[in-house]
Amino acid sequence: MSDLAKSLREKLKVSACIQGLEVISEHKSSDGTIKWLFNVGGGDAVEAVFIPEDDRGTLCISSQAGCAVGCRFCSTGHQGFSRNLKSGEIIAQLWFAEHFLRKHLHRTDRVISNVVMMGMGEPLQNYSELVPALRIMLDDHGYGLSRRRVTVSTSGVVPMMDRLAIDCPVALAVSLHAPNDGLRDNLVPLNRKYPIAELMDACNRYLAHAPRDFITFEYCMLDGVNDQPEHAQQLIELVRRHSSGGVWCKFNLIPFNPFPESGLRRSSAGQVAVFAKMLSDAGIVTTVRKTRGDDIDAACGQLAGDVKDRTRVGERMAQQRSIMLKVVPAGS
Repeated sequence: MSDLAKSLREKLKVSACIQGLEVISEHKSSDGTIKWLFNVGGGDAVEAVFIPEDDRGTLCISSQAGCAVGCRFCSTGHQGFSRNLKSGEIIAQLWFAEHFLRKHLHRTDRVISNVVMMGMGEPLQNYSELVPALRIMLDDHGYGLSRRRVTVSTSGVVPMMDRLAIDCPVALAVSLHAPNDGLRDNLVPLNRKYPIAELMDACNRYLAHAPRDFITFEYCMLDGVNDQPEHAQQLIELVRRHSSGGVWCKFNLIPFNPFPESGLRRSSAGQVAVFAKMLSDAGIVTTVRKTRGDDIDAACGQLAGDVKDRTRVGERMAQQRSIMLKVVPAGS
């Protein structure tokens, strides 16, 4: 940076560090998906995933080393939580992936058209570092991405949803996964603090600022847990009850990616189809997410990295599983 004063450059040598993240490993799926494991220091590592499609290139980025929310169906949550990533560490994943892909695909134009904050961590629990990173992605002097093409996924941190709507409204995806508080309390522990009614109201408030006219609800399909017709009917009633002038959401049904510690199974394709048809017949836009990168553990819910569980989330979840197994004998 020879356009800077020499005195400033000397100061920067001792007060600033500009370098990319160290890549620990890289895996490429048979479907073209690429997963990178980055070293973020202190024994922690995070993962980012590039998903190529015919009309877009999507990068899934991590916001934390681990996650403290502890959703039952998410491998990351079972690893526990270590720390928040800095804004630079969030952007560094995008910087690396874009440069890597241009070089290896021999491209000079933009390769990554969409960014989703759906990697490791709950983005809204790292709000102060998330927002500056989002602004760099959106800025014309940064990556110049459209607000419609940058998505933050949250398990439902209601106060931060309201702040994001004012500070940096981008597309929003909400990890719902259950149609009632009793079930969601078990699957998404954060629901005990921000129950479904509060979450739905926050979604409606967000819509007034959102770049899209809908909220995406992510719904992981779990065999015999949340995939029955009565669950679909409850979702339909939930949407209608909180709708103000028409259906304002779409559902993205996600095939569960099993891992041993969860004790859960993936819903059958037939059951997912029945569930999706019920929602669609009720006038709710519904899609079934195509599983990508599951052969390299890069699919939804599979990102684990290497995390020091400083909050003992893993230990608490193991105790909860043990209690549940005593209450409900195996095979019952």
